Amino acid sequence: MGMVTFVDETTSGARAEGWGLEIAEERLALRELIRRRVFQEAAEYNARTPEVFQGLVQPEHAERVLNGYALRTPRRIDPEAQTELALRAFAGNGFLVLVGERQVTDLDEEIELTLGTEVTFLKLVPLVGG
Repeated sequence: MGMVTFVDETTSGARAEGWGLEIAEERLALRELIRRRVFQEAAEYNARTPEVFQGLVQPEHAERVLNGYALRTPRRIDPEAQTELALRAFAGNGFLVLVGERQVTDLDEEIELTLGTEVTFLKLVPLVGG
């Protein structure tokens, strides 16, 4: 079992503090890695129900706020629906995934998860006026 560290960055240079998730497998497809990350985010939010959801992608019926997404109506986050949103965002270039220094472009590509693997989710920020 190894610890994978997830780090969120934006193209504007912002970098969030990383957080870890234990993964038993030594290799995992990117699709499954995203699913596990999203399920963990949803579980943590649903257990505490804070005012702001800090996740990979914006849930439906939520608005972007300074440190995440505020749900217009307090509710539980559906991890399956949130995973679908994340996979669509990846396919639509909403974010890039870097494992170490290497970009992973295929959801079905298996990633080798060695001790201390860092996975960076680079969220693409739209340009102003363009």
